Amino acid sequence: MSEGGGAGAGEGAEARRMAEVEVAGWRDWGPYLAERAWGTVREDYSADGDAWRSFPHDHARSRTYRWNEDGMAGFCDLDQRWCLGLALWNGVDPILKERMFGLSGPEGNHGEDVKEYWWYLDATPSHSWNTWRYHYPQAAFPYERLVEENAARSKLEDEFELVDTGVFDDGRYWIVTVDYAKASAHDLVMRVGVENAGPEAATIDVLPSLWLRNTWSWDVDPGVVPSLRAEDGVVVVTLPDEERLRLRVDPASDVRPDELLFCDNVSDSARLWAKPPLSPYPKDGIGDHVVSGLDTVNPEQVGTRSAVRFRLDVPAGETRTVVLRLSRSEEEDTGADSLSVLAERRREADEFYAGVIGQDVPADEAVVARQAFAGLLWSKQFFHFDVRRWLEGDPTAPPPPPGRGGIRNGDWPHLVSHDVILMPDPWEYPWFAAWDLAFHCVTLAHIDPGFAKQQLVLLLREWYMHPNGQLPAYEWDFSDVNPPIEAWAALRVYEIDGSRDQAFLGRVFHKLLMNFTWWTNNKDHGDNNLFEGGFMGLDNIAPVDRSTLPPAVGVLEQADATAWMATYALHLLEMALVLTDRDPVYEDVATKFFEHFLSIAASANDAGLWDDADAFYYDVLHLADGRDVPMRVRSLVGLVPVTASLVLEGTRAPALTEFMQRARVFLERNPQTRQAIHAGDGVARDETLLALVPPERLRRVLGGVFDESRMLSPHGIRSISAWHRENPFTVEVAGTTATVDYEPGESTSGLFGGNSNWRGPVWFPLNALIIESLRRYDVSLDRSHTIEYPAGSGEQHSLGEIADDLSARLTSLFLSVDGAPRPSDARYPLLSEDPRWRDNIAFYEYYHGDSGQGLGAAHQTGWTAIVAHLILTRSR
Repeated sequence: MSEGGGAGAGEGAEARRMAEVEVAGWRDWGPYLAERAWGTVREDYSADGDAWRSFPHDHARSRTYRWNEDGMAGFCDLDQRWCLGLALWNGVDPILKERMFGLSGPEGNHGEDVKEYWWYLDATPSHSWNTWRYHYPQAAFPYERLVEENAARSKLEDEFELVDTGVFDDGRYWIVTVDYAKASAHDLVMRVGVENAGPEAATIDVLPSLWLRNTWSWDVDPGVVPSLRAEDGVVVVTLPDEERLRLRVDPASDVRPDELLFCDNVSDSARLWAKPPLSPYPKDGIGDHVVSGLDTVNPEQVGTRSAVRFRLDVPAGETRTVVLRLSRSEEEDTGADSLSVLAERRREADEFYAGVIGQDVPADEAVVARQAFAGLLWSKQFFHFDVRRWLEGDPTAPPPPPGRGGIRNGDWPHLVSHDVILMPDPWEYPWFAAWDLAFHCVTLAHIDPGFAKQQLVLLLREWYMHPNGQLPAYEWDFSDVNPPIEAWAALRVYEIDGSRDQAFLGRVFHKLLMNFTWWTNNKDHGDNNLFEGGFMGLDNIAPVDRSTLPPAVGVLEQADATAWMATYALHLLEMALVLTDRDPVYEDVATKFFEHFLSIAASANDAGLWDDADAFYYDVLHLADGRDVPMRVRSLVGLVPVTASLVLEGTRAPALTEFMQRARVFLERNPQTRQAIHAGDGVARDETLLALVPPERLRRVLGGVFDESRMLSPHGIRSISAWHRENPFTVEVAGTTATVDYEPGESTSGLFGGNSNWRGPVWFPLNALIIESLRRYDVSLDRSHTIEYPAGSGEQHSLGEIADDLSARLTSLFLSVDGAPRPSDARYPLLSEDPRWRDNIAFYEYYHGDSGQGLGAAHQTGWTAIVAHLILTRSR
């Protein structure tokens, strides 16, 4: 597999480093530490499957994690044997600030919600340079008030945020930055800067922390237990394979440490469960010592958790800096001082991104793209989960409650993960999600195509993919169904990487065949090429829960699931045609997917999903009593068909004689499928457009979508038309009345729980796919195929021009125009206008359909990071 830089991978030292990254080991150490491990499925050993209550935030400081670790600004190795992170104490909090605080799913009035402010400002693919920033109140952190205020609010009210508490008033907070720079692959500089933003001198404890993931408490014979110990002011790590690391304070630090602290990474059983202590110096020992002065740290300075404590007195407006260096013993002396390493790696990062982003991108958009890339790279996390072991329990612990596999994931005992994976959000979604990952990889391919390809291959491997061909969705329910877009992602990564790695395409193609077969065998109830799908990643967008519709009620044939399968067939067709260049046997497979696409498109257009009066595609509920109920909700569900398109190059036809012959025979026998084939009359007239939505229907569909009082918002396409604000859709199913209306912000519906809402806000994934498809239509259609845009404006635009405008609207969420607040944070002037805050960009899960305010997960640099891809691919 190619590991070299792609077409946009920049030049200079970082690009050269990436070309040899695997050999040199530059990715052995990286920001793979989760921001949250408590409240996850992996740590849930309850009888009822309530992961949030099984392992709450209050336990996190005292209870050993079974599967992975969490922390702030963290680095670790690929196997997470050791972790390096940051702890802070403002002198008044009841606990150390070791991890980000937030509300669990049941606590928040709109589901789980982190209540802190931090940003991933920069990173390079080799992790030679990473920058993180956090704003920490000097007053006592309002843990209880945040819980109580949100508990008192209904779903009709906004969430109560940390900024609402007033703890940042008068600038009384700390600006904490952490920079990591590598002198070599295994020689890491960590610089922590703390600026007193307040009006008076203040004191803060800064505790860079090094600890070992507990791998020894789960087996009767754990083997050699790793250890930490102090030697002449240096923390020395001894790992089971006898590898030794050293963490030392660098001479570049402004101050010397006050003390080295050690405890054991084992649970505080006395505090948690009123049981005899496992150690006199348990996991929370350092915190209890710093906050309360207790004798809970080991005086012998040995253990499996450690911290280097600096107590800093900082005058108003000034900054103090501490610098540490972690290295393998044999790589400790690289001959470069730490400040020079930091400066050189930052310079290399600037050089690298100048090559990736280029000179044509405006400076403010370049900042957005670079921070989006940084968030993606910081969202890599070590994901460890052995489902069989989790179901059966550990030999050193009581067996899990009976029926555990019936709660979730009992059908996935083969799944074993011990990998670094791109996560959707490091706090709200600290676990892989298959379709989120596809979007991550397309953006990542601009800076690290090798890792993007590795990620796409990973989830198709036999220890992830179910033996029946299904891909695992996410850890809350591996059996849930997400849109099948892995083939799309593989093709886009292939193209961004220069369209040269056919070995990669071949590797994923065969596994994707298995997944496609799973879909056709399991989600086409009537064998009529209309698919059910279910959840499909669109929480709350339908009036009914599409994943759990009882069979006795009927069957819901879905416009989006059907279109996703049409798209899947097109992508496999495209992939097979590419692979035909090196092996003609793929021509047969290309024929199969050509025919399958045309059959699905014909069904989608002629079997009830298309509503000609409304000029839109709808789900249709076929009730058990024989009645058909169209779900007339104007939403993204009905726009997914627009994404099912592919341009076939006419120049390839002479080399595909059998394919062309079989295509003619199929069309002669199935003339109803011809409506999905359109001869090119645009820029390239020898091309053929395959499209589920014929051009004449496309104009009608988009005519309603591009109405700014309906689906077109100032910041992209809304997930549900604003028309439903005054015209809600209501349906009665099995004696229950269900309603969908327009909700531009947080959801007022409890369907699916959590904080997800697709009933009005703008979100990036489908916007990006629609933009891409409009460009494909534009290539094949001549300039007479224009559309009034926006509707009612009297202005006609080509589909390519519209795609560029939609891309610009999405990007505008993160930009300040003429001094106006950035729309995504405009609700809070502190975040969008204050000089200390405004240049730190949050990438939210979705955006208010009217105002553009960011909502949901606050660090969704998973799919929202695709804004960088939009910026780099927009016409200028």
